[in-house]
Amino acid sequence: MASASTQADKTSVRLSIFNQVYSLLVTGDPEEMQHAAHEVDELMTTIARSGNFDTTRIAVLACLHLQTRLQTLDRELLQLRSHVDDKSRQFS
Repeated sequence: MASASTQADKTSVRLSIFNQVYSLLVTGDPEEMQHAAHEVDELMTTIARSGNFDTTRIAVLACLHLQTRLQTLDRELLQLRSHVDDKSRQFS
């Protein structure tokens, strides 16, 4: 039975997003979280440049943008899996 992640399995990482510093405990590669934070920071900065929005609105717009990207990737993955399944059946 797999055990839940413990504190020892996590690494502390400091992230800066939109002029705010966050300290998080992460599992896996801390550089991946640093990269993700950088991407979010850039997205929020780009949104902030496009209009006079407060921080909350900028964060919500960034979340909506990222969710749209995620939905697109999920759809593409589903299509790819379907295509692979079809090809597998053809070769069987």
